[in-house]
Amino acid sequence: MDSYTKHDDFQLMELLRQGNEAAFTELFNRYNRFLFIYAFKKLQDKEEAKDVVQDVFVSLWNGRKEFTLQTTLAGYLYTSVRNKALNLFRDKNINAKYLNSLQQLLDKSDIQTDHLVREKDIRMLINKEIAALPPKMREVFELRKNAFLSNKEIAQQLGISEQTVATHIKRALKMLRIRLGLVIYLLFFI
Repeated sequence: MDSYTKHDDFQLMELLRQGNEAAFTELFNRYNRFLFIYAFKKLQDKEEAKDVVQDVFVSLWNGRKEFTLQTTLAGYLYTSVRNKALNLFRDKNINAKYLNSLQQLLDKSDIQTDHLVREKDIRMLINKEIAALPPKMREVFELRKNAFLSNKEIAQQLGISEQTVATHIKRALKMLRIRLGLVIYLLFFI
């Protein structure tokens, strides 16, 4: 077996183009450690540095038939490692932006959901308290609230005076404010 340690990079690349695995192994052994150190300084992560260096060598092997060395092999390999590290930074940045955007959407959704739940709870509580009003007062209040009738229309429909309608509505609102005031305050601020 030929000793490839004595071959220069150009000779090893020529052998590599021909599919010589031993030449590839020599190049790997020659540059792997230095490329790893370089990648690690850039990435500050051992596993990512190993992955980047491995990707560079896999690309070198896969593209060996078309590969032509324009400068030095070391320059090419270091540039490849740098570019892959930059791509990794870019991808991490894009992923971070995407995750941040998704988190903001989820947070906004949580706030909207919370608001809808509170609104539903308050609506149910108000309806419960309206149902607890005295029957005639509740009837007058519901005609005003749900049917949007005026005091005069309610008075005509129920056969009572407009003053009685106004009194029922005033008392109903006062009772609801007293019963619901603290509860609504607690629901909104706790």
